[in-house]
Amino acid sequence: KNLLEVDWSKIPAPVDDGAAAHLAGMTIPPVTLLATDDSSVMLSALSGRTVVFAYPRTGEPGKISLVDDWDMIPGARGCTPQACSFRDLFAELKASGVEHVFGLSTQDNVYQTEMASRLHLPFPVLSDEKLALTRALELPTMEVAGLTLIKRLALIVDDGRIRHVFYPVFPPDRNAADV
Repeated sequence: KNLLEVDWSKIPAPVDDGAAAHLAGMTIPPVTLLATDDSSVMLSALSGRTVVFAYPRTGEPGKISLVDDWDMIPGARGCTPQACSFRDLFAELKASGVEHVFGLSTQDNVYQTEMASRLHLPFPVLSDEKLALTRALELPTMEVAGLTLIKRLALIVDDGRIRHVFYPVFPPDRNAADV
């Protein structure tokens, strides 16, 4: 399947389960994550406006999904379109005053580095493979095929404090424009 061409009317939309309601106003904890540009990033230490969009996992070309019904799990499908929407609107986000943009998932840094290169992402993607930030912020998660995955959301962070949360996010390819 083409990872970018999706008929969103055939994909179940996630519902707001309240799992992100506590995030607005929180201070980002001092957790360091590995980024696809080989840097270590502590979101709490960044000044200015930061946008972090989180997603369950991007697809791997030529590989089957984690589970047969991946597309029918509300909020699962659309990670690549979401990342590409932030890529396509990156210059506009920067022009509007966003200092930093990051993708975030629990996938390992090696895979994310390949994905970021393949998709020509102009921003780093952070790996929370050990779930340090996910647990510290109590981000909404789902369990699929024995893996803990972050549910799709976007955070607007000003000087280390979460100012706004987009959750649930649907359709994912419109998330960057909403932000």
